[in-house]
Amino acid sequence: QVQLVESGGGLVQPGGSQRLSCIASGGTLSQYSMGWFRQVPGKEREGVSCISSSDGSTYYAQSVKGRFTISRDNAKKTVYLQMNSLKPEDTDVYYCAILRWCAPHGLGPALNWGPGTQVTVSS
Repeated sequence: QVQLVESGGGLVQPGGSQRLSCIASGGTLSQYSMGWFRQVPGKEREGVSCISSSDGSTYYAQSVKGRFTISRDNAKKTVYLQMNSLKPEDTDVYYCAILRWCAPHGLGPALNWGPGTQVTVSS
């Protein structure tokens, strides 16, 4: 089974940037659609973005559109989430996931999760 590990979280000031990475082990990523979710305690996990395995099409939640960019490097078994113009409300634990599907209109259920990485946006 493919295992996922996120990295790149930390403390960043409002308006700053952060890049998250998700590295896979135990298998390849090229056959999977991949996504990023985020969650704060007591709230549902929100699908932030995804990238498809077939044509590289992407989806972004309205709350991050124009600020976040998802990308993938299949040779490195890595998926990235570049986050710009960060806001305090972006503070969350961010999770990488293998998805059942990804399309420009949304993302499918997660099949496998990483443990998450904390992003805190604060001055």
